Amino acid sequence: MKYFTINKFSKIVGVTPQTLRNWDKTDKLKPHHTTENGYRYYSEEQLKQILKTKLKQRIVIGYCRVSSPKQKDDLERQVENVKKYLLAQGKSFEIISDVGSGINCRRKGLLELLNKINQDEVEKIVVLYKDRLSRFGFELIEYVASLHGCEVEIIDNTQKTEHEELVEDLVQIITVFSCKLQGKRARKARKLIKELVGGEQNDEVI
Repeated sequence: MKYFTINKFSKIVGVTPQTLRNWDKTDKLKPHHTTENGYRYYSEEQLKQILKTKLKQRIVIGYCRVSSPKQKDDLERQVENVKKYLLAQGKSFEIISDVGSGINCRRKGLLELLNKINQDEVEKIVVLYKDRLSRFGFELIEYVASLHGCEVEIIDNTQKTEHEELVEDLVQIITVFSCKLQGKRARKARKLIKELVGGEQNDEVI
């Protein structure tokens, strides 16, 4: 029977060696045998089994997000657009929706998505716009996903000008902090947001 070192086995199945070590500790996948020096070896049969299991379990996830509950209609439209896109591809998928700021890294839906990625359950993440996944730190999420063989696909890649991106980022930051303010300081923050966007605040910016 053919055996694989942990590094070779990890590359074939699309996970990191550390993931395999974690699987060993949690009894999710034990090596076929471990040498006296502590080197882990996996069998060809284990390789076939895990690849078969991964093909069955890995799914595509459409992630949708808005910033506040009053954007319920916007969220429904976003979900519908992502669903239509995924149905056209003919693959099984799951939708995870979130309500929260794009700079909040502890959103319930985002944490659920990251947990699924960490469990090697996700083949691809599909978002309508890049900032729907995260306002800041998109590249970090993309990198973590890549470590688990998961791709991030953006449906609408329309490029914004540097000015538009700067304004949106400023509005995002001020909006989040204004929620923690009261009285005059809160009113000043809301006034600044209106000046930045040139009128009424556009919640979809955040």
